Amino acid sequence: MIEIGPGPGGLTAALLAAPAASLTAIEIDPRAVPALEGLSTRHPERFRLIVADARHTQLASLVPPPRHVVANLPYNVATPLLITWLGQASAFAGLTLMFQAEVAERITAQPGGSAYGRLSVLAQWTCRVATMLRLPPSAFLPRPKVSSAVVNFVPYPTQPPPALFAAMQRLTAAAFGQRRKMLRQALKPLGGLALLESAGIAPERRAETLSVAEFDRLARLLLT
Repeated sequence: MIEIGPGPGGLTAALLAAPAASLTAIEIDPRAVPALEGLSTRHPERFRLIVADARHTQLASLVPPPRHVVANLPYNVATPLLITWLGQASAFAGLTLMFQAEVAERITAQPGGSAYGRLSVLAQWTCRVATMLRLPPSAFLPRPKVSSAVVNFVPYPTQPPPALFAAMQRLTAAAFGQRRKMLRQALKPLGGLALLESAGIAPERRAETLSVAEFDRLARLLLT
């Protein structure tokens, strides 16, 4: 199991009470490190602390499978971290991650709504996702200005290869980067009308109306 801060050690202690074979914590905040060092001293056989930036850490190299990531993500880097881990989803048995509530809504949103976007497609294309818990600002100290939510990710047994994941990133960036435009215009740099016709998708549609399966069809066509 891999835990990523911020946090003074309460979550770590709770995870150590769980039946995981081992727990590796990644923490960059120097204010939290002393509490975690104390836990490392008390549980040397099961707990390891790595003082590092999770953005530059290869999680799969830290512990053998099965791996589960549990993270109270710093909200300013939550999205890039999530996209990186979704591209490596085959390495994980699951991820349980806390986000700003608005981001959690985007991750779990369904086609047709304003929250549905790039994160929705990438997350639901690679994982089964579900919101597990919603937390008000009063649950934290110091109290943030926003609500939070915990989302659970269970990767599908079959994951897209790196080239296909990269194609989906390009596709969703283009489609939702100009979400008010029809897809024939938004996807013009990627083939526009010809790409949509090959996929059997009406060029007058907009990105938020496409299902994850339709995005998958378009991404695979980009590689042909």
